[in-house]
Amino acid sequence: MSRGTETRQERPEDQDLVKKGYTFVKKIGSGSYGKVWLAEFHNDGRSMKLACKIVNLERMPPKFARKFFPRELDIIMWVDHAYVIRTHSILERQHQVFIFMQYADSGDLLDYLKKYGVLPEINAHIWFKQLTLGLQYLHGKKVAHRDLKCENLLLTKNFNIKIADFGFARYVVDSDGKRVLSETYCGSAAYAAPEVIRGTPYNPVMSDIWSAGVVLYVMVNPSMPFDDSDAKKLLRNQETRNWAFRSSVRDRLTPAIKDVVTRMLEPDVTSRITLDQILRHEWLSENTLKELVAEHDAMKKTKEQEKRAQPIPGQQALRVPGNH
Repeated sequence: MSRGTETRQERPEDQDLVKKGYTFVKKIGSGSYGKVWLAEFHNDGRSMKLACKIVNLERMPPKFARKFFPRELDIIMWVDHAYVIRTHSILERQHQVFIFMQYADSGDLLDYLKKYGVLPEINAHIWFKQLTLGLQYLHGKKVAHRDLKCENLLLTKNFNIKIADFGFARYVVDSDGKRVLSETYCGSAAYAAPEVIRGTPYNPVMSDIWSAGVVLYVMVNPSMPFDDSDAKKLLRNQETRNWAFRSSVRDRLTPAIKDVVTRMLEPDVTSRITLDQILRHEWLSENTLKELVAEHDAMKKTKEQEKRAQPIPGQQALRVPGNH
């Protein structure tokens, strides 16, 4: 920053953080209750990039501060998976909470799609597999995300997916281990399942499946499956399955990916495909991956196609989940 421009470490309340090895580089985002900064952590002569979400408790509505924020802090302190953002540390200073976490160098999925357009099916296969593995981990720990969307799927330097933003996440069982339903409207309408839009108690694990289905649709289509400008019309279109793959991509998508999306965007929650069924689906099989890789390689034979072809992100990392 230029001279005369305030930096985070010049603020009195941040001096203790600087002493602990944290420095703030630049602001990279903002939300309703705070801002996100690119930070660096220095320790024993080594440094690492981190993202720091600074939450202003004074700006937070009482219900959110009492109910949602404590849940978020509890969950992010222990999550540890290759395809979920890891928290480095959480520090509270005066009326602010500083959440230091992994920094995703390549932005989020929405920005990527805006820049490069729809994904080749091979890219969608790999990133969606990473998303479902991360979601499987969370659901296995009895946690539902409740706000899955392209903006909350971050991309690392090596272009691997990281599930982020647990502001609406919650445990799906009570203290006795009994499954509990959600009643809170969470997330963005464009990604929300019909049972969430309807306002009835819902199973958040299954609503996560719907939201992930919207994400997969958006990966390979140049638009959203539903228009969310009118809530009543949105719900009606969801319930009547009034959506379609766009004509510009329909013919080049495999029947398998179309089947996955269709079964995820099933309005009847009792008939909606489960996460285990998705992971066993033909489209996510190793054979399908090999076929898609072969097709991708064939596309690169001409110079013109080679210029248009996107690199396959995270292929090696997908096979060796520990290296990220």
